[in-house]
Amino acid sequence: MKYLLYALLFLSIANCTAKIHPNTEYGATPEKTAEKSTPQVKNVILLIGDGMGVTQLSTRYYYGDGKINFDRFKHIGLINTSSAREKITDSAAGATAFATGRRSYNGAISVDLDQKSIPIIVEQLSQEGFKTGIISTSAVTHATPACFYAHVAQRKMQEEIAEQLVHSDIDFFAGGGLKYFEDRKDGQNLVQQLRDQGFEIRTDGDVLQHMPTDKKSAFLLADKGMPKMTEGRGSFLPDATKRAIQELNNPQGFFLMVEGSQIDWGGHANDAQYIITETADFDQAIGAALDFAEQDKQTLVVVTADHETGGFTLSAKQTDKGSDYAEIEPSFSTGGHSATLIPVFAYGPGSEDFGGIYKNTDIYHKIKKALAR
Repeated sequence: MKYLLYALLFLSIANCTAKIHPNTEYGATPEKTAEKSTPQVKNVILLIGDGMGVTQLSTRYYYGDGKINFDRFKHIGLINTSSAREKITDSAAGATAFATGRRSYNGAISVDLDQKSIPIIVEQLSQEGFKTGIISTSAVTHATPACFYAHVAQRKMQEEIAEQLVHSDIDFFAGGGLKYFEDRKDGQNLVQQLRDQGFEIRTDGDVLQHMPTDKKSAFLLADKGMPKMTEGRGSFLPDATKRAIQELNNPQGFFLMVEGSQIDWGGHANDAQYIITETADFDQAIGAALDFAEQDKQTLVVVTADHETGGFTLSAKQTDKGSDYAEIEPSFSTGGHSATLIPVFAYGPGSEDFGGIYKNTDIYHKIKKALAR
């Protein structure tokens, strides 16, 4: 009888143990384990502050006031931005790295060292049913936005780039560059060709004042680049970001690239006020992306830059008596680009993979990995 009782006790314990979920931690329930599952990434918003190094974004903390959207990120990394042949990249090679996961030569628009086309993330995602968009405060045919839909040997080929945009998979675009579509050397009217491709074209007005349609949307609001913030550009960049999200959001997902182009131009001009105002505007666009991502829960937001411009520094003001540490004096070491490491900020599902120090090409691979979760 004693041995029978021992046997029954053993079977009872074994039966209870078998009912415990095999992947459950001690003391946890299956329901708690399910709550820890990682959300699926459906949408990606990549924001590029052209020419924005750590000092440029630091201006948000020393100039102006109000909410700073950079504060909303918990996952931060650094990238090395060299191109394939040069230690210091230009915007074309920098954006090619982001758009294709491959390094190329300065001036290349999504082509390799042999000038052969490299598959672009927009092309790949469009084939999977994603909607796609680009926004820029430069011309939409400029180096950074061009790398997300075109393949040409040199960034200066803006008429060829515009023609490729007409026949690309892009569903929404906003920025400048109208002259490359309608005032062309070859006499083509690409604005009409865009209409033929199903686009609603707008060449003036506020991006938010127009009623949405069931067509694709194109905003070409300046002949070349958009005006500076100090020239009255207003809220174009955050508004265009909101509008793009509204139009692109769908059950299959979307990819949106937003460029704050003129942070770079302020660096080239060694104009601190230009940088400060453009970085503040870019921060507002980041806020628009984060506001959507916080509600959506399935959107990965990545913020970075292609390179730093100007060797920009926020140093103590120099006086006859030495350094005045109570006052900041912006300064520059160059009118070109620098080789400094560039920050990366990420929010949303998959954002934990963006910490650390890595190559600029890894931005592409990390986004693709997040979408494959």
